[in-house]
Amino acid sequence: MGTLTGLERTSTGARIGVDIGGTFTDLVLADGRGAVFHRKVASTPAAPEQAVLEGVAAIIADARLTPGEVTEVVHGTTVGSNTLLQKVGAPTGLITTKGFRDVLEIGRLRTPSMFDLQWEKPVPLVARRHRKEVSERIAADGTILVPLDEAAVLEAAQELVDAGIFSFAVCFLNSYRNPAHEQRAATLIAEHFPQVRVTSSISVLPEAKEYERTSTTVVNAYVRPVLEAYLTRLERGLADAGIDAPLLVCNSNGALASSGTAREKPVFFISSGRAAGVVGGSRLGEALDIKDLVVFDMGGTTASASLVQNGELTRVSEYEFRAGISTPSRFIKAGGYMMSVPTVDVAEVGSGAGSIAYVDQGGLMRVGPVSAGADPGPACYGIGGSRPTVTDANLLLGYLPAQLAGGSRALSVEAARTAIARDLADPFGLTPEDAACGVRDVVNANMARAIRAVTVERGVDPRDFTLVAIGGSGPVHAADIARLLSMPRVLVPASPGVFTAMGMLAGDVERYFIRPFAVKLADFQPAEAETAFAALEADARAALAGEDVAEHLMSVTREVDMRFRGQEMSLSVPYLADRDALHAAFKAAYEAIYSYSSSDTIEVVSLRVIGRGLRPGKIDFRAAHARGEGSSEPESIRKVYYGADQGHIDTPVYVRTRCPARIVGPAVIEGADSTVVVPPGATAEADAHANLLITLA
Repeated sequence: MGTLTGLERTSTGARIGVDIGGTFTDLVLADGRGAVFHRKVASTPAAPEQAVLEGVAAIIADARLTPGEVTEVVHGTTVGSNTLLQKVGAPTGLITTKGFRDVLEIGRLRTPSMFDLQWEKPVPLVARRHRKEVSERIAADGTILVPLDEAAVLEAAQELVDAGIFSFAVCFLNSYRNPAHEQRAATLIAEHFPQVRVTSSISVLPEAKEYERTSTTVVNAYVRPVLEAYLTRLERGLADAGIDAPLLVCNSNGALASSGTAREKPVFFISSGRAAGVVGGSRLGEALDIKDLVVFDMGGTTASASLVQNGELTRVSEYEFRAGISTPSRFIKAGGYMMSVPTVDVAEVGSGAGSIAYVDQGGLMRVGPVSAGADPGPACYGIGGSRPTVTDANLLLGYLPAQLAGGSRALSVEAARTAIARDLADPFGLTPEDAACGVRDVVNANMARAIRAVTVERGVDPRDFTLVAIGGSGPVHAADIARLLSMPRVLVPASPGVFTAMGMLAGDVERYFIRPFAVKLADFQPAEAETAFAALEADARAALAGEDVAEHLMSVTREVDMRFRGQEMSLSVPYLADRDALHAAFKAAYEAIYSYSSSDTIEVVSLRVIGRGLRPGKIDFRAAHARGEGSSEPESIRKVYYGADQGHIDTPVYVRTRCPARIVGPAVIEGADSTVVVPPGATAEADAHANLLITLA
């Protein structure tokens, strides 16, 4: 028998998926024999690795394994996004071509809202005094017009170091055509200032468009030292716990990469974890033969939605990170920090279970985007939080049990009532229950906006889709949101509260490689493209081998970036070695997005290769859970308030692992990781794999 690679060993050992949320850290363990364990622990925002290490130790004990039996830890982290949100990245400097220091501030000369006179442009991550210019110039065809002034590079680097800067971004004009100057500058800085982290633009984004390339490089440099330090602490903690297993990190595209790659190129991991739930939703839909899904994920801080159409995830090649509501749109730009990296197209709102409800200065009720998080938490936690949240409203109305996270978090109904009465009910002259219903109405409307952003605003009718509810609070709100959008069905997976962590165990390793290839489509030569693709594929296979992927588990996909002449943005289409076929594929892709096409000249911009390391140990959603024998009798009866029209209704409460195969609402189904609400008039049916399909009246 030959030697097994790391990825092949994962099919025979225990694998752990970890997703850090604002309130809870979720863990899933697949033991290699078909058994799946899951656990939720309170997040530790000040030191996120502490919750991870605590949860890993607990779930290993649950599975009755030893640390040495763990063969892989797959991790989704919010460290990158929180670093940008809170502006706590490393002091960063930029070295660029003379005359281009203000590219970051000029941006795209656009505003996200045409008539918002109060909008302020995001403050650049690099202060102007820390953007240094050096003499060099490369033409658009790669010709060196002005040699690199090496003395100026060292002088600029010294000035930045003296100013306390220890993370550099190097971005020269047209370096994607000829990287010689950037490579030499990075080498000089590394030789003379070994304590400095250097990110060159060609190492993260060897593409045209100066602003996008500069912004992506700066974000990478800004986040890199923070994520490096975090991953170092986490890996040290895992090693101290006796876990000698590779650590993989989920990227923004829903795929996986080694922690080494995440250290060097954190810009690819800013939305780490968020996309894994969408990947899991698509795999679940594939297992159940449901091809059209809207994956709705509601956690403690945010809620997000993404589209799976005809079994395919919706992906984009760039996105902007911004605070507050972030809805994906190809027409709304300049509201945040631009990153040209592959990502799952997700609409996100700051409405989670921990979102704080309040009355604004105009006398209207608002919910979010500020969250109570894990510390101090909602008022009902009794650990310091005093302001009412969505969790407090759900508890007061009767939707939630007296304990969360498998009994590890006790909840106080009276504390929730006090907070809601003081801050919401009394100002409006309402009962606490009606004020709590108002909180649900507002947060449901916010989350419906996110779903409309990926359906209605794309010309897609949500009534043709099934809503997949995941996250700790997704199944509590999903039925009401589906009714707002006239969606007839809600699918709740067997373990919705930890589903994102499960999605990480369903992902493959991916690496991306790109090369400029500017030519009119009419002049496109497949033979030349074949030579370029062969070189990119060699790079991809070498990178996958470095990720410990066996040769027979590698696959590569070819894509071509194309656009109409005169346009700035391009679209990726699968590569076809025929000009006419490429022409038809691009026109079809363009019309699908913009609902019209053009007769203008089509240009090829670049060639792209995606290398994938297929994973033999991926979790099987059809076999991950099996429904046990149900009981027709509920565990208890609880009064649940369904609004002023229906009032309190005596509602049966079932335990998820023992619920009957068919339930007629109203009903509440409680699990260790989440609670499912089946409203009056709806029915819920459990399949053989413990998934619930709720059909609305």
